[in-house]
Amino acid sequence: MNDPIRRLKSQPWKPLFGVAFATVIAVSVLDFLLIFLISNVAAIQDSIRLLLSPPLGILIPLAVAAGVGALGVSICDYYRSKIFLNAGSLWALVLCLMIALGVNALIPFPSFLLRFSYPIFIGVIIGVFWRGRPYWR
Repeated sequence: MNDPIRRLKSQPWKPLFGVAFATVIAVSVLDFLLIFLISNVAAIQDSIRLLLSPPLGILIPLAVAAGVGALGVSICDYYRSKIFLNAGSLWALVLCLMIALGVNALIPFPSFLLRFSYPIFIGVIIGVFWRGRPYWR
């Protein structure tokens, strides 16, 4: 019989947390650069204001979160020798990414794209399982 606790314990947690924190750091650096560009270039301010106005303003954070999830799976692909991707490890990656985003939310850096919220959680799940589609089976 399948033992879910054994499957949970057998996940490669250290490499998954490493991938999750590397992903969040990379996206945070891009977020910081975007904030820097927005504050210094007036043309970018207008275009960002246009992108974040409704109806696109609702979809942009979801798309960014899906990108974070897809980037996490892409980094896992790079470290294929340490991480065997399947449905269980993809769910573990979602958990690791959400913990890394939660830790990132505790750090007092300005964040424009990544805020810890329910839509971000849904976007990460969509991104992980969209990019990890070949590993479901």
